[in-house]
Amino acid sequence: MKKTVFPIDFDFIPNEASLSKAAEKSFARLSFTFTEEHLEGLIKAALSPDASENDRYVSACMLKNALVASQGTFPLCQDTGIANVFGWKKGKFSTENLHEEITAGIKKIYDERKLRFSTTVPDSFYEEHDPKNNLPAQISIFDSEGSLAPLPSFVKDSPKDSLSFVFCAKGGGSSNKTSFIQGTKAFLNKERFSKLMKEELEHFGTSACPPYTIAIVAGGLSPEQNLLTLKLASMGAYDGMTYEANEYGFRDRELEELAMKIASESGYGAQFGGSQFALSAVVVRLPRHGASCPISFGVSCSAHRNLKAVLTKEGLYIEKTVANPAELKGFSEAVKFAEKNTGSGKADSEKQITSSGDIKSILSSLGNAKPGERILLSGKILVARDAAHARWQKLIDSGKALPEYCTKYPICYAGPARTPEGKVIGSFGPTTAGRMDVYAESLMSRGAALVTLAKGNRSKNWTDSCKKYGAFYLGTPGGIAALIASEYIKSQEILDYEDLGMEAVRLVEVENLPCFVITNKDGEDFYENLR
Repeated sequence: MKKTVFPIDFDFIPNEASLSKAAEKSFARLSFTFTEEHLEGLIKAALSPDASENDRYVSACMLKNALVASQGTFPLCQDTGIANVFGWKKGKFSTENLHEEITAGIKKIYDERKLRFSTTVPDSFYEEHDPKNNLPAQISIFDSEGSLAPLPSFVKDSPKDSLSFVFCAKGGGSSNKTSFIQGTKAFLNKERFSKLMKEELEHFGTSACPPYTIAIVAGGLSPEQNLLTLKLASMGAYDGMTYEANEYGFRDRELEELAMKIASESGYGAQFGGSQFALSAVVVRLPRHGASCPISFGVSCSAHRNLKAVLTKEGLYIEKTVANPAELKGFSEAVKFAEKNTGSGKADSEKQITSSGDIKSILSSLGNAKPGERILLSGKILVARDAAHARWQKLIDSGKALPEYCTKYPICYAGPARTPEGKVIGSFGPTTAGRMDVYAESLMSRGAALVTLAKGNRSKNWTDSCKKYGAFYLGTPGGIAALIASEYIKSQEILDYEDLGMEAVRLVEVENLPCFVITNKDGEDFYENLR
C-alpha cells in the first residue's frame, strides 16, 4: 500500500474553502473514478502469472467498468453507499455549521449525479421508509490533538490551520463483512493469531466483491477505538503508518504478508476461483487494557471508494484519481481477458440461455450444467431484493398467492442506482445472495426462485433446496455495475412496489449478461468444491 503524500498526491483548487463544496467534489470524484494505485492493483491481478482464468476475466471486467464510470454518467457501483466523512481539525480552522454544510454537499451530489439512495430511516422500532435523499450521512470530526483513533500521516503533514478528511462511500456488502472479537491476551501469540486470521479471512467469502483490501486490528483501549481504527485502515487512512512498534499504534509487515498468503490460498480468487482474493492488507496493533484484547477484521471491496482531502484557507486539496484508466500501463493488455475471443472468454465455452417468461424452459436449457460453467443470459429477468422478498413472505403468511410474475422469470437480487437522463437504467449489479436464503422453502415450493442471480456464496439451506426443487443459482460478477448498465441491459419497467425506491420489483431485459453456475439442480456448489 503506497503512502499518500501531501501535497504531491493531491490536486489543488484555489479559493475553494467551502465545506459543502469539499464534500460535493470529493463524493463526485470517488463515485466515478479510482486512484492510480487501486487501478494498478486490478491490472496486476489480471496479469499475474498466478491468476486463474476467472481471476483475469473478473479483473478485466472491473477495469472495463472503471473506464465506463470515468466518463461520469454511470457510477462505479450500484450501491453508491452510505456517505461516511471522517475529519481532523488543526489549529484555528473554523468549523461553524460543519455538519450542516457537509450534509448539504452530500445531498446535492447524490441528487444531481443520480447516485443511489440506500438509507432507510425508522418510523418505529420495526417499520421504516426510504427518505429518498441517502441521509443522514455519518460524519465524525475530531481534533487532531485528541483523535479517538491513530492520526493518519497525511493529516500530520497537512498545514497548521486546516481540516483534513477521508471521504468514503461505504456499501452494505463490505460493511457486513466486519467481525469483532472481544479477546484476551491469550490471542497474542503467533500460532493462535495466525489460526484466527485464517478462519476469519476465509469466512469473508465472495459476496462483498473481491479482490479486497483487507484490514485487521488487534488491541485498542476500547472496542470503539478498535473498530474506528479498522474502518480507517480499510479506507487507506493508514497507508503511511509506521512499522516500528510504539505505544500509539503501528503496522505489522509479517502479518500483512501472512494475510495476503491466506487470501491467495483460500481459493476464492476474484469471486469465481483463483488466487486474486485481495489486492492489499493492513494489520494494525494498538495498546490495550490488560484485561481485554479487542480484535476486528474487515474489508473494502473492489469498488474501493475512499478519498482524502484537505481544506485550508487558501483552497481545497483533493486526492488525485485517474480520469482515463485506458492510459495506464498494462490496461490494454489486461482488459483483453474480458473479450470473448481471449482466454476463458472463448465463445465456445459459454452456454447461451434465453429467458422468455417460461421458467421451465430455462431450467431445461441449463440442464446438466456444472458449477463453474460460464453462462450468457439474454431475455427478461425479474429484479427484486430484501424488501420485496419480505412483502412476498407477508403474502404467503396471510394465505395469499404470490404475484404471477414470481414464477415466470429468473430472479436477480439487485437495486440499481437511479437512471441518468437518456439512459435505460442506472448502474446495476448483484447484491449479496445469502440475505435471501431464509426464503428458500417458501418460494421454491411455490415455483418461484427456481433460477436466481446474485453474488457470493450461499448457505447449505439454499443448496439443499436447489437439490430438492431442481433449482439453479447463478453468480453474476460484482463490481461491474457501470459496465452492466451500459452494455448488457436493454430495457426496464417497474412491476410492483414502486414505493420501495431502488428495491422496487422490476422487469429488466438483458443481452448476453455474463453469469457463472454456482449451484446446480443436484445441489452441487461451486464454492464448496473449492474447499
